[in-house]
Amino acid sequence: MGDVLAGFHAVWEFDSDSVLIRYERGIRTPKLFQALGERRVPLAALEGVSLAEGRRGTVVLRLQPRAGADPLLEAAAGQLPEGLDPYRLVLPAERETLAEYYADELKAALTASGPADRYLIGAPEAPLRFKAYDGKASFDGTSVRFRWSWTGASSAKWKAGDQRFAVADLGGVEWRSPEAFEGYLRLLPNDPAGAAADPVPPDQDAATVVFGLGYGPVHESLPFAAAILAAVRTRGAVPAIPAAPRRDPADIAERIRHLGELHQAGLVTDEEFSAKKAELLAEL
Repeated sequence: MGDVLAGFHAVWEFDSDSVLIRYERGIRTPKLFQALGERRVPLAALEGVSLAEGRRGTVVLRLQPRAGADPLLEAAAGQLPEGLDPYRLVLPAERETLAEYYADELKAALTASGPADRYLIGAPEAPLRFKAYDGKASFDGTSVRFRWSWTGASSAKWKAGDQRFAVADLGGVEWRSPEAFEGYLRLLPNDPAGAAADPVPPDQDAATVVFGLGYGPVHESLPFAAAILAAVRTRGAVPAIPAAPRRDPADIAERIRHLGELHQAGLVTDEEFSAKKAELLAEL
């Protein structure tokens, strides 16, 4: 087709085999769209196109990806509100005829249906990071790291220490929106037999970071989860990023101080205190 259709918050560019969605960078544009920047959607990743009446004199053109074609939607698991659907293009009602033309053209070009056997839409690229309530999460393309916060992490997580999970050891990600009650991001083991029969509460699970007001926002934590899913599916095809430099000595000192408080409170044994202190000092 080679045409362009501009709507609110996004512009769609139509090619013979794909649709390139470019999201605007304005204060009214949802932060998730700004974080995504743009998405190329192969027609092979779609199973339908719809056009419906919108709110306040608008119409909505929407692409319908096939199940399993997009790691972002798979990670979201139906939790995104309508306004954060990255495949909706909202247009003024006077452009309905034009939108209908593009909808018909796209429908005629679609040939695939049913679940996809692989991701057909690209995932956000590593490195990615965000701040949760009880720690900082980072992903370099081959491993996920959780670094606990002394102000928010539970004693169970402090005892477990900072965590590193190789993509090869992961089987997936469970994301619960920070806009819902008790949101979190949990890493799932590659071996289903290794999963606990009764899941550990998120605030006690060293494979989970907990969200909260202002922590783990959708535009940061959801692309993070999607990138991990894509890497798990391809088993670490994302290029590795060089290791981070050694930590700030002041930060290490603060973490040792907090560890000492846990020790004095009886939440950490003498052996655990000595082992964790040595681990932190080794990072200097």
